Amino acid sequence: MTAGGALLARLKAIGVDYIFANSGTDFPPIIEGLAEAEAKQVPLPEALVMPHESAAMGMAYGYYLATGRSQAVIAHTNVGLANCAMGAINAAAEQIPVLLFSGRTPTTEKGRLGSRTVPIGWGQEMRDQTALVREASKWDYELREPEQILEIVDRAYAIANSTPPGPVYISLPREVLCEPCPTGELERPLSIAPARAFASPSGLQEAAAVLAAAERPLIIVQRGCGNADGFAALQAIAEDWGIPVLQYWAIQLGFPTDHPMSAGADPAPWVEEADAILVIDAIAPWSPDIHRPAAGCKIVHVGRDPLYARFPIRNFQSDISLVGDVGETLVSLRGAMGPHLATRQTAIDARAASLKPKLRAMRARTLETAQAGGGPSMTKDFVSLKLSQAIAGKDATVFSELGCPLMPLSLDRPGSWYQEPHSGGLGWCFPAALGMQLADRKRLIVATMGDGSYIFSNPVACHQIAEALELPLLVLVLNNAEWGAVRQSVLGIYPGGYAAKTNRMPLTSLSPTPDFTAVASASRAWAAVVENGEDLEATLAAAIDHIETKKTHALVEIRVRP
Repeated sequence: MTAGGALLARLKAIGVDYIFANSGTDFPPIIEGLAEAEAKQVPLPEALVMPHESAAMGMAYGYYLATGRSQAVIAHTNVGLANCAMGAINAAAEQIPVLLFSGRTPTTEKGRLGSRTVPIGWGQEMRDQTALVREASKWDYELREPEQILEIVDRAYAIANSTPPGPVYISLPREVLCEPCPTGELERPLSIAPARAFASPSGLQEAAAVLAAAERPLIIVQRGCGNADGFAALQAIAEDWGIPVLQYWAIQLGFPTDHPMSAGADPAPWVEEADAILVIDAIAPWSPDIHRPAAGCKIVHVGRDPLYARFPIRNFQSDISLVGDVGETLVSLRGAMGPHLATRQTAIDARAASLKPKLRAMRARTLETAQAGGGPSMTKDFVSLKLSQAIAGKDATVFSELGCPLMPLSLDRPGSWYQEPHSGGLGWCFPAALGMQLADRKRLIVATMGDGSYIFSNPVACHQIAEALELPLLVLVLNNAEWGAVRQSVLGIYPGGYAAKTNRMPLTSLSPTPDFTAVASASRAWAAVVENGEDLEATLAAAIDHIETKKTHALVEIRVRP
């Protein structure tokens, strides 16, 4: 078999379901390999045509969130890899193990099958193509011989899925892919097991003692709890010990928003008063320039890489650092805290009795504020509240990229909320939601995003994918006709500055915005515009009804206030 076909067959054997690919002139051996393997009835991942590489990276990301299984992205030489770079940065920041491949310009000008045949064979050559994604990759390699395919693919998969997981990259020269490759062992089991880390028993005991002895403990969770067991364990810790749980800039839901111990998303009332803080998988659990833990406060960090070592500057205090799978660590931590419970029960009961009315009042204010944001100029909180009501009782997952905020939503299960990566590579939401919809066509997937994020997502490409693959996604575009995050950043640093006083802040306006419903309609999506809050509930219901009955995707553009 051609080395291109052997590569694809090996990916299937180790558990890759899909190849998200945007083909180019380096793809003949890949395409020939697909046809050859099909003719010979060799099992292969399903190869999906991606009209843009950013969509390919986003879909691999979303599919992993739904399944926990790494997927492959194959791009066209350096130009395709450049389009993958933002997705690689997002995946690296959020520890998503994508297997990223791209072709490489042939190194030979003549004399070998696969040598350069068109002018771009010269124009696309780089001295260091891997530099485009090296800083976002855990490991990289250039395939040199077809006989390497089994070992290199296995090594790539193992490294990508080792603690902490993340993307890896392999460059594929066309001449190598055109060579014949042995096929005798292509279906053998994975030869290199991913390396997993576990929290040490002594560290767990030390952390348990610190949290159990605290008078004013606090939990901050940012990237979820790893799995359903971890999600349940965190609730049990909060309930058993009367500890408030804060979700600051949450990337994944880690705690039910309506839970009696939910402390919202603002660290300000909590961090400075705490005498012990449990930080769960948070790159930035608070803003050091604003929130300062009290002197003597003991801080425990839990995560697959609790110190986030790949980032040059991150200096949050960590008295105890527990490395390992987050879900397993939380289950173990709950067990380690159990023996301390009886001696602290009186103090715990008093703490819970004091906190619960305060937290209940906070939640009520959040919902009241959201409800008051209706009318002809809606707030994002109002949209979030109405979306929450629209999906109540359904198996639904909400994605948000500067779209619907978390706190007005009523969510109580893991996997029901995802926010944009802290790396800030815009255009993530739409394709990531498509990837999750691909993994589970029966679940209601809602992609909410700002108008700028929607533009960045290459919406024409994403709508084409939704139609071609029959993915019944609900897209909500919250249109404020500006870069709202940029405006808020300016106001945060210069609250009384010239930019704050001007009627039109420089470099923030996106007006006039395109007709987003026309973009969606070009791919036969159901589409509507909502300008008044009074119409939102009925429009969301109609969009969801269309998805559930017609099984095609829908877009609602919602005009919100700046």
